[in-house]
Amino acid sequence: MADWTARDLKKTPSSASTQQTFDDDRLQHAVSDRIAIEAVTPELDGGRFAVKRVVGDVLTIEADIFCDGHDKIDAGLRYRFEAEQDWSELPMQFLGNDRWRVELPLSRNGRYFYTIVAWRDLYATWRDEVGKKHDAGQPIPLELTEGRHLIEAAMRSDRGAVAERAELEAVLKTLDLAKTDADRLACLTAAPVQDLYAKAGPRTNVTGYSKVLPVWVDRKRAAFSAWYEMFPRSQSGDAERHGTFDDVIERLPYVRDLGFDVLYFPPIHPIGKTNRKGRNNSLTPGADDPGSPYAIGSEDGGHDAIHKELGTFAAFERLLQEAKAHGLEIALDFAIQCSPDHPWIKEHPEWFDWRPDGSIKFAENPPKKYEDIVNVHFYRDAFPSIWLALRDIVLFWAEKGVRIFRVDNPHTKPFPFWEWMIREVQDKYPDVIFLSEAFTRPAPMKRLAKLGFTQSYTYFTWRNSKQELIDYASELTKSAMREYFRPNFFVNTPDINPPYLQTSGRPGFQVRVLLAATLAGNYGIYNGVEICEARAVPGKEEYLDSEKYEIVAWDWDREGNIRADITLVNRLRHEHKALQQFTNLNFYNLWNDQILYYGKFTDDLSDFLLFAVNLDPHNAQGGNFEVPLWEFGLPDESDIGVEDLVTGQRFIWSGKIQHVLLDPAERPYAIWRLHPKGGK
Repeated sequence: MADWTARDLKKTPSSASTQQTFDDDRLQHAVSDRIAIEAVTPELDGGRFAVKRVVGDVLTIEADIFCDGHDKIDAGLRYRFEAEQDWSELPMQFLGNDRWRVELPLSRNGRYFYTIVAWRDLYATWRDEVGKKHDAGQPIPLELTEGRHLIEAAMRSDRGAVAERAELEAVLKTLDLAKTDADRLACLTAAPVQDLYAKAGPRTNVTGYSKVLPVWVDRKRAAFSAWYEMFPRSQSGDAERHGTFDDVIERLPYVRDLGFDVLYFPPIHPIGKTNRKGRNNSLTPGADDPGSPYAIGSEDGGHDAIHKELGTFAAFERLLQEAKAHGLEIALDFAIQCSPDHPWIKEHPEWFDWRPDGSIKFAENPPKKYEDIVNVHFYRDAFPSIWLALRDIVLFWAEKGVRIFRVDNPHTKPFPFWEWMIREVQDKYPDVIFLSEAFTRPAPMKRLAKLGFTQSYTYFTWRNSKQELIDYASELTKSAMREYFRPNFFVNTPDINPPYLQTSGRPGFQVRVLLAATLAGNYGIYNGVEICEARAVPGKEEYLDSEKYEIVAWDWDREGNIRADITLVNRLRHEHKALQQFTNLNFYNLWNDQILYYGKFTDDLSDFLLFAVNLDPHNAQGGNFEVPLWEFGLPDESDIGVEDLVTGQRFIWSGKIQHVLLDPAERPYAIWRLHPKGGK
């Protein structure tokens, strides 16, 4: 690979001898890169960051590869898993118009590297030219001699194994026995000889791509998961009794039966008492108010301790085991903040900011104030000890068996820290998943995803209109973001009670769950969605009587609940491969701005699902829509079998244009599966 740049052209030699050396080096650089390798995909920020895939994916890599003149060229993909020393190679396929492609199966959780190498293929060039001359009736004895020389060069090449050199020698013996030029040509151009030369023949003007590109391969849950968030302290069923891990164990069948596979907890650590918040974020707590779990740390410990009213480490280990038995995985919150009572403040005052009067600086986000929280800083005297301590906290819980972390407000901490910390953790535990809870500007959200976060919160919570949803989902699935940004569509969070849900009633909850679960590969809800909890602090996106500040006893059988809808959509997600992908999302025409109409299907079209969702939670909406018959290569007047995945009914649609009416008082969505052979 050439390593000279334009600045080399500006160097001024100091003498005639160095001038000659300089000219020779530059000539050698020029010769070495005879073949152009351009427009490589996927390539993220020039190879600065890794693209993302999951185990079992096939990474499709393409590039423009070409050379001067009419000589034939060939190309290969060189790749290796990070732990391997040697590179493997796959042949690339020519697509036409100088574009080449190769598919790399990804079978291991971890980091792969790949690059491209290309060369002039003298044998293919000779074969093409001699074939044309022979077809034109021209004599080819000299060309056949050239072909023999190519086989002899392949025998001398160090690329071939002993067995391949022996086979090439056999080709020459066959060539010596041939009686006519036609027989000699047939011998030299036979398919087995072509394969032998490709394996053992010398490569001319070998050119390597200037970069080695990374791809990070996660386990499958990184791209396909359904999250259910609960506060463990509210699982006793009694607002007067603090819940425990054993109470959570009793609730596992409920979460499993809804169809979720990730059970996520806000912080489970000791809660400070200084400036503790009361109900509804009051500054005057009652004696029994439990405080916010995000005010981490007390005399009982910090981020590596458990709030004693929840239980012991033994109880937590029992919970992990029981959750696994129920098909659930526990996710913990990693919040880098401390209560004023956190042990770190006395042990490491240099990790915190202090005001001129000697008091510690509390967290603020004007006009919001968080009197019960203080932040660490990452530089000055805190570096590198705070970086190491925070990394070790994550490793501590990973060693306990936790492999999923939701990270609170990562955009307010240094990007270099996250890139370093995630790499450190995943080098030891490559199966760890990090969810970025960064509701901030697009650029920082993208940067966090690029530098290592496995999944990312999104703007879905505030995208309500048809065009907003189409534009946003298209950006996530069709732009370069698809290579690195894995969205997790949360319907709500303990911090966010969206205005749409506050005013939409039961149909709105059905709509948002259906959209989140079918548009995205990863989605989540904070408990209360299933019972349509929407009470809000007037004028704010906050829950009234928020569970962040008090223990709540929920009525899970509340009238009008949507547990059946959630169970249905989670079942469909596990039954249908089309829903286990994200970038296969397609929007289709339905002539009503209140109905979102989209589809997902597998590459072989064996699983083809359509969704129509009434975004108006108050009124019935209908409209004509196009059945995407063209996706099956069918003409507009064709019949196609349809299965209603909600009712189980089967029927036939005749022709491309059909009609749907969705009444939110009954059900605001429809889900169909297409069967191109009459529904069978």
